[in-house]
Amino acid sequence: MLRAGDTSVLSLARSADEPPLTIPRDPAREAARRELSKRMYHENDPSWFQRALNAFWDWVDKLFNAASSATPGGPLGLVVVIAAVLLVVGALWWRLGAPRRGPASSAALFDDRPRSAADHRAAAEAHAAQGHWNQAVQERMRAIVRSLEERTLLDIRPGRTADEAAAEAGRALPSHMDQLRSAARDFDDVTYGGRAATEQSYHRIAELDRALERTKPVLAASASSHSAAHNARQGAAE
Repeated sequence: MLRAGDTSVLSLARSADEPPLTIPRDPAREAARRELSKRMYHENDPSWFQRALNAFWDWVDKLFNAASSATPGGPLGLVVVIAAVLLVVGALWWRLGAPRRGPASSAALFDDRPRSAADHRAAAEAHAAQGHWNQAVQERMRAIVRSLEERTLLDIRPGRTADEAAAEAGRALPSHMDQLRSAARDFDDVTYGGRAATEQSYHRIAELDRALERTKPVLAASASSHSAAHNARQGAAE
């Protein structure tokens, strides 16, 4: 006959023989996912912006490490290379100016207000007296072209550009062809290229304006022969 203690031992023996109580893997994983998805576990998580920023800086760090490992001198060598590149870019920007927004002389030389060559010269001198060299160069170039139109060396044509005016005037005044092209480039650089004019560039255009006033045009036949000789000299120089 079994006593109470024996019954207890027997129960323990049976429980030892039985398999332990377990939960299947998938339901357990799902229960853990539901539990961890509760808001109380994510109150201090970084925002999406912070996560994106962290990912970006991780990418930059990996890129820097890869570049520094491939550069002689390691990180210090990479810094020196970057500084040298920045210096070269800055020097080119200072020397060449901002990139052109479009082709040279893409807009008309004159605005909608018709003015005489004397008016443009007066405006140029006023700008020059104040040190506004960009506007002074623009007005002096307009004075040159308007003066040539008043002398009937150029046809009055709305929408003419500085390059077109220089090319057409060079056929009538071949001895000043190079100076006219240079003046047109100065006008384009100031107006469309984002470059700053200088006092020297203004005085150069002003001197051209005065020289053109004293120069007599050549006949068409003479202009053709002079242009051919000029091209031949350029070809020989090249």
